[in-house]
Amino acid sequence: MAVKYDIVIIGGGSAGLVVASAAAQLKAKVALVEKDKLGGDCLWYGCVPSKSLIHASRVAYQVKNAAKFGIYTQLPEIEFAKATGHVQQVITNIQPHDSPERFRGLGVEVIFGEGKFLDGKTFEVNGQKLTARAFVISTGSRPAIPPIEGLNSAGFLTNEKVFNLQEKPDSLAIIGAGPIGCELGQAFSRLGSEVTIISSRSHILPKEEPEAALVIQEQFESEGINIFKEVRAEKVEIVNGKKQLTAGGKNILVDEILVASGRMPNIESLNLEAAGVEAGKPGIIVNEKLQTTNSKIYACGDVIGGYQFTHVAGHEAVIVLKNALTNAALFPIPITFKKANYRVIPWATFTDPELARVGLTEEQAKERYGDDVYILKQPFSGVDRAQAEAATKGFAKIITRGNGEILGAHLVGISAGELIHEIVLAMSHNLPVSALTGIHIYPTLSEVNSQAGLLLKKQKYAKNLWQQNMLEKFFSWRRSF
Repeated sequence: MAVKYDIVIIGGGSAGLVVASAAAQLKAKVALVEKDKLGGDCLWYGCVPSKSLIHASRVAYQVKNAAKFGIYTQLPEIEFAKATGHVQQVITNIQPHDSPERFRGLGVEVIFGEGKFLDGKTFEVNGQKLTARAFVISTGSRPAIPPIEGLNSAGFLTNEKVFNLQEKPDSLAIIGAGPIGCELGQAFSRLGSEVTIISSRSHILPKEEPEAALVIQEQFESEGINIFKEVRAEKVEIVNGKKQLTAGGKNILVDEILVASGRMPNIESLNLEAAGVEAGKPGIIVNEKLQTTNSKIYACGDVIGGYQFTHVAGHEAVIVLKNALTNAALFPIPITFKKANYRVIPWATFTDPELARVGLTEEQAKERYGDDVYILKQPFSGVDRAQAEAATKGFAKIITRGNGEILGAHLVGISAGELIHEIVLAMSHNLPVSALTGIHIYPTLSEVNSQAGLLLKKQKYAKNLWQQNMLEKFFSWRRSF
């Protein structure tokens, strides 16, 4: 006999946990189905472990380069197992927040197992049939493995395996030059591995503003990271106990290969056809309400493709929660369906320097608004706090219209992932770029935003010859008295 719920959530990653927690606290009857561990990719294989390893690598880099501040020490001795031990300890510290015990304490029925839809209103797991007024699919994604000859037989790492390494690979090839490949590439290089990144494009981080990505690329090259550009990995074979990767006609001999060339949705086992849910290569197809082609089944997070970030998954989960509760008829008063809005979605790549962006690129802005586009670019070298910390690489680039509307922003430099939020707030509330020019504490890195914001008035003034002439005549007249 089927067990009835208000909401059944399939997948206990970032999105699923948000829906489950909030729905239970609103007194809905909730089932949460997870085939492995609660917390998803972010906790176990993504954001948490990668940022922990990055922190360890930055400490090593700072010690190694302390002499420029007059601080002399021996080259750091790196015990790689302790660095990865720090990673596992951070996961352990955070995990209780995502534990089954916590969610059961909230009233969520947590079920571990791999299930499938029997029809549009029934999901089966461990031989048990679950029915619900609304379902939420949040099964996430996994690494996409390219069809490279010999790769499987030679063996490789992904983000799901790399954080469990106990010994540092002396040499590491990374297939893919996106955020995962770049973050981990720099971290391993700073912890002592010889790193080679294989990029199929003309520069790393191809989804970013090119001039911002080039700042990161130049930093990588200055640190000794090898970058093969505009080539693809073609073949892998074992040579003298090592892995030989062929790319662009060149052979690279390494201890390990890390595959970071994209993601694919976790949907194969769900039997979506039986539920009337359509999916494409990027993931499950949803409308602006995040409903699938079955109006009682919603999807959010990495499984729908699009912006595959933890904070976006959380944002989508809130939308799904409100809409699913409405669909589940938990409230006597009709509630307007909420629509997903991706106009202001920020993200950051936590390399050193960091790279953060929100909104349109310069090219996109000019395609949409033509000549009514202003580029406000403030180098970090013009920010006193950046000078004090010897962190002057990079810039803040804000893209606006003549009326001050912020169309996008691209920051590359120290703490860019933190500094972008002031601009995100302004865009979210439709504030003009002049709102960024308010008082800022001196000396702080955030002055990069206020200084960039001032550039619109300066640029418009420089173009207005009539205004300049009038002011010149006015002050000339005043001086005559």
